[in-house]
Amino acid sequence: MSFSWDEAAAFALTLPGVTMGAGARGSTSPQIRGRQLISQGRAAGTYVLRATREEIEILKQTEPDVFWQTAQYQGWPTVLVDAAAADPERVRILIERAWWDRASARQRAERGGERP
Repeated sequence: MSFSWDEAAAFALTLPGVTMGAGARGSTSPQIRGRQLISQGRAAGTYVLRATREEIEILKQTEPDVFWQTAQYQGWPTVLVDAAAADPERVRILIERAWWDRASARQRAERGGERP
């Protein structure tokens, strides 16, 4: 399994209101209402995903080879993803959840009104 940065970004852009915007270190990333959903990681083949702290703990425990945090991300609502080992369906759901947490009520209604 794998789910590359390009695939993850392309999926995020299918969600209502998501556009590419300025990210960290001069990169661009999918954003909604000016808030990033995912961004490119510093290491090749990785990206950073927004998630709740509870989700992050579960991800790190259940798939530590795919999801982890470095000291830089500890305590923040972000987790690193190894694109080469990522399950596309799981990452899509996580991106949808990150979108849901940042979307307006109108945008949520466009998507069906229920958190993924």
